[in-house]
Amino acid sequence: MNQLDKLSGIAHWLPRLSLAATFIYHGYPKLLSSSAVSEGMGMPVFLIILVGLAEIGGALLILWGGFGPDWATRLGGLLFAAVMIGAIFIVHAQNGWNSIGNAGMEFQVLILSVSLLFAFKGNVLNNANKASEG
Repeated sequence: MNQLDKLSGIAHWLPRLSLAATFIYHGYPKLLSSSAVSEGMGMPVFLIILVGLAEIGGALLILWGGFGPDWATRLGGLLFAAVMIGAIFIVHAQNGWNSIGNAGMEFQVLILSVSLLFAFKGNVLNNANKASEG
């Protein structure tokens, strides 16, 4: 277990990188092709652009927060949480829990939970092993 403890200080990068990659992947089409995405999702173009900005901006903040300011991590988590709450209630909740085959909300709830963890805990996760070192 000591070997795992030695890596605990960098473990925060696993969800950071995963969240950032996911939101960049889903955010950039909203900014580059907002009209087409708007038609496909049945939402106004300005709302698609706002969601895309929140997704890309949140990704950049989550990554920046890994190196520095606690507020960047927390704000990135809050932006992601807002996007996921919208996605859950507008699109996924009506399809139930199961994401396999019927676009349910299980993965969106997981993303929301991790986003809220970053919003609530900030960069405390970066320094998890410093407290145990004493």
